[in-house]
Amino acid sequence: MKYFGAEAREAQRYDRSVERYEDASIRTYTSLAVLNTGQAVIFTLGLTATMLMCAIGVRNGTNTVGDFVLVNAMMIQLYQPLNFMGMVYREIKQAIIDIEKMFGVLHREAEIKDAPDAKPLVVSAGTVRFDDVRFAYEPARPILKGISFEVPAGKTVAIVGPSGAGKSTISRLLFRLYDVSGGRILIDGQDIRAVTQDSLRASIGMVPQDTVLFNDTIRYNIRYGRWDAGDAEVEEAARLAQIDHFIRMAPKGYDTQVGERGLKLSGGEKQRVAIARTVLKAPPILVLDEATSALDTHTEHEIQGALDRVAKNRTSLVIAHRLSTIVGADEIIVLDQGRIAERGTHAKLLAQGGLYASMWNRQREAEAAREKLAKMADSSEAPNREPPLVDDPVTTPAAAE
Repeated sequence: MKYFGAEAREAQRYDRSVERYEDASIRTYTSLAVLNTGQAVIFTLGLTATMLMCAIGVRNGTNTVGDFVLVNAMMIQLYQPLNFMGMVYREIKQAIIDIEKMFGVLHREAEIKDAPDAKPLVVSAGTVRFDDVRFAYEPARPILKGISFEVPAGKTVAIVGPSGAGKSTISRLLFRLYDVSGGRILIDGQDIRAVTQDSLRASIGMVPQDTVLFNDTIRYNIRYGRWDAGDAEVEEAARLAQIDHFIRMAPKGYDTQVGERGLKLSGGEKQRVAIARTVLKAPPILVLDEATSALDTHTEHEIQGALDRVAKNRTSLVIAHRLSTIVGADEIIVLDQGRIAERGTHAKLLAQGGLYASMWNRQREAEAAREKLAKMADSSEAPNREPPLVDDPVTTPAAAE
């Protein structure tokens, strides 16, 4: 709201919502007051008529004074509970509405469910295979159009491509946040739709592109990766993620509050916490979805070395935008419009001169332009030196002129 100066507009929206709530509350309490008033009038008239009839009976000798007192007491005791009927009715009605909403949530069917005969995933080597995988968030707009590739056990495969090519969708399908529309995904020959979701997700470590942190301490957020980890293991994971130094500089150290969704941390710090969380989990399969996108170049190189050590002897699937981070991958797969356009090593793809080489050249040109601008800025900020004196013995005659 502050970015776009929308405080007044949002305040007006809030005022309109409160106004509608006030109108509904006034109608509710007005109807309740009318109900209570009507009940009071009816019971008062009924009590008066009953007392008159009983008094006439006493005068005629058909009733006694005790009958009169009894009728009066019974009518008053009947009137008092019924006086709250309106309020009780309103509370019951509200409770029924709340219960209906609650059961509506509880009765919602999960989109992704375990098969009735699902078994725990057994990871022996960690080979991941995509076999003619097709997927679409909406049937009219397919995202993946028959993707087939394999990530061998202990190897690193990188997936690159233009925005919207389906790179992040592959990580979501592997983690089974969605089910494939066609084809299958196998881990050590086991279809992930035939295993339990808990065992599948316990075997995969994910560093997502959008890091989500809880409004708690840094220690809590790192330990979220493996809840039974000790403090020493948490600190070692932070050290591998190159965030231990920053944490120790904070006044409260690992007990520093990160704020709602990590509001008190920078983008790079949040991403390093997410990396430390995955390092602590130590899964056999590692998925890095733009894991260093929010880091500067210097920190990126440091963390890349840490990620390389963590990924050693682990099956790693790297989804990258910066091509410089995946030059050492065992295989690079280039996606374009939901299909595999190219695949091979970094050197092989550059030699082909195709889409990957074009992306690489554009990124190198952009980096060179940034470096040039940085040098120009540094030179413009440097203090101007005074011209040398004519009688300086070091100065040449030409320079003096």
